[in-house]
Amino acid sequence: MFRGVTNLNLDAKGRMAMPHRYRDRLTQTCEGHLIVTVDRDGCLLVYPLPEWERIEQALMSRPNVDRRVRRLQRLLVGHATECDLDAQGRILLPTPLREYAGLEKRVVLVGQGNKFELWDEDTWVRRRDEWFREEEDEGEPGEGLDTLTL
Repeated sequence: MFRGVTNLNLDAKGRMAMPHRYRDRLTQTCEGHLIVTVDRDGCLLVYPLPEWERIEQALMSRPNVDRRVRRLQRLLVGHATECDLDAQGRILLPTPLREYAGLEKRVVLVGQGNKFELWDEDTWVRRRDEWFREEEDEGEPGEGLDTLTL
């Protein structure tokens, strides 16, 4: 499980150092092989390769006669890029993916269980604050959350 929020910096080449607390787990579970792709919310998704392969297989097994399925396949699978941890525990994020998410220097890595989200820091702060306000405005929890105790 990947959890927590970590503020990081990209270097001039677009490399990001994976936090130490995840490196051993990533080396053990996927030998440092990661997949980075786009997310509809404007961030990047970072998956360990075995987890991505499960998601990709499920997505590609859907009938692509549905244009929504085709669109999701094009976006997620079409942008999926292999990014391996180097000897210093860094991954090189391809320029098109950095441009899509607006990643320049300061980024935020957000653990999401089986994957990470990678956000531009300013965008993350703005969106996080919006989500908190939306929660306050929405009142009662949605279906499936009504029995969750925090």
